[in-house]
Amino acid sequence: MLKIQNISKTFNPGTVNEKRALNQVSLELAAGDFATIVGSNGAGKSTLFNAITGAFYVDEGQIVLDGEDITYQKEHIRSKVIGHLFQDPLKGTAPHMTIEENMALAYLRASTASHAFFSRINAKEKQKFREQLSLLNMGLEDRMKQPVGLLSGGQRQALTLLMATMVTPKILLLDEHTAALDPATAEKVLELTKSIIAERQITCLMVTHNMHQALELGNRTLMMDGGSIVFDVQGEERSKLTIDDLLKQFQICAGKRLDNDRILLSK
Repeated sequence: MLKIQNISKTFNPGTVNEKRALNQVSLELAAGDFATIVGSNGAGKSTLFNAITGAFYVDEGQIVLDGEDITYQKEHIRSKVIGHLFQDPLKGTAPHMTIEENMALAYLRASTASHAFFSRINAKEKQKFREQLSLLNMGLEDRMKQPVGLLSGGQRQALTLLMATMVTPKILLLDEHTAALDPATAEKVLELTKSIIAERQITCLMVTHNMHQALELGNRTLMMDGGSIVFDVQGEERSKLTIDDLLKQFQICAGKRLDNDRILLSK
């Protein structure tokens, strides 16, 4: 489903602020793969996601999604087939628009019809929105006419997840999407995430700072450092790993200890 070959990205080249954020990254994900990514701040995790979504063009290398070369495809075109959730619950929704209007925009944007974005939502589609909202068990199906800005962080993040997967994306990118939520709400959103991914067999990349999640969620674990993927494990080898094993592997592959306090405290 996703094939990345030797992509690199340097920001502010030739200046004192030059930063090589991605360094010859290669990665292949089969359809239905669910990979978690861990790494210190500045390891390149979010930058990798932004390269995939088209927030910027890479300096070199190639990105192929479902057999189509998207390396230089514009971001708004990619957004039709790529779902992306951020750590900040305030991103991904328009606060002054209603829940129904937000869902309509997401639905029409992801539609394959060339004129879809200028279409209107009919009664049947509104009923579909209501049914999907009811699955969240948050009572949002009875608040469809209310502005999204009135929702809590957890409700907005759950809504954003629903919007990103209403039309099944080719790949879903989750950038620590539960990190800013309280523990109970984070667990609820995470359970919802697992349910949607499993039910629709969505190919997914998920950045997490939680070492338990890194080994327990999905079928594959990646570790990044210095703009590179330094460790990639799946299958039986992954199932036998403990958190301490994972930290040792990082030290061996990266040549240093993992120094992210949030990650280490999650042990």
